[in-house]
Amino acid sequence: MSQFIFAYHGGKRPETPEEGEKVMAQWNAWFGTMGDDLIVPGAPLGMSKTVDDSSITDDGGANPLSGYSVVAAESIEVACEMAKGCPMVQDHSGSVEVAEILEM
Repeated sequence: MSQFIFAYHGGKRPETPEEGEKVMAQWNAWFGTMGDDLIVPGAPLGMSKTVDDSSITDDGGANPLSGYSVVAAESIEVACEMAKGCPMVQDHSGSVEVAEILEM
């Protein structure tokens, strides 16, 4: 079985502790649907910097990452179906980029 990274883009930080608890419950419920296929739950990410050959910028790029997870799936299509359950996808506040982690 292959592993895939879910790179989260968008979403928003909860404004209150109560909203934070509600959001975490949604994420934990989604993670629960994946069972043992959830390899690394991951974490949210802070603002990033973009490094290229001539500069370092504070913009995080055109579509900055907001978090990540690693899952196991039979194919990228199966992983994409899993990603559709992401709370950010469900509430239209963000998206999930799905990419296979290649063995070297």
